[in-house]
Amino acid sequence: MTDRARQHQILAAARMLLEQDGPDALTMRRLAGRLGITAPSLYKHFPDKSSVVNALADAMLTETAEALEAAETVAPGSFPALAAAYRAHALAHPHLYRLTTARPHPRHLEERATAPLFRALAPDDATARAAWAFAHGMVMMELNGRFPTPDAVTTAWTAGITALASGRL
Repeated sequence: MTDRARQHQILAAARMLLEQDGPDALTMRRLAGRLGITAPSLYKHFPDKSSVVNALADAMLTETAEALEAAETVAPGSFPALAAAYRAHALAHPHLYRLTTARPHPRHLEERATAPLFRALAPDDATARAAWAFAHGMVMMELNGRFPTPDAVTTAWTAGITALASGRL
């Protein structure tokens, strides 16, 4: 197996461990156990746990970009469609979303992930940033169970998206 193939295998196992059992489960020892190797063998491919975490977060940003680009293709310039795609992707990967949004990333990955949003709300970059912050904040509140009912999430989400899309915010 090539080094690149082994790195992909390690990242796939790390992601599965994270998604199934949460961030506390993502240790080099558990990761190695899942792969059937010793923990020191992992260090041949990743120097430490943070490099595994960074690679997972980079992958999540790339996937977020792909989800938003796909939504943009279906509904060009539609902020509500982009916001729905962002939310759906984040909620489908809650542990990875939290891990990704809790750390800085290479600028080019963030710019790609947010480019459809900025295109939809052009030329107003300030509104695009506010929309991104709104979507992120809403997703985090939803993931953390901060709404009293599912209907309250939907109502708040719809109100915010409508206000942003109409330029009222």
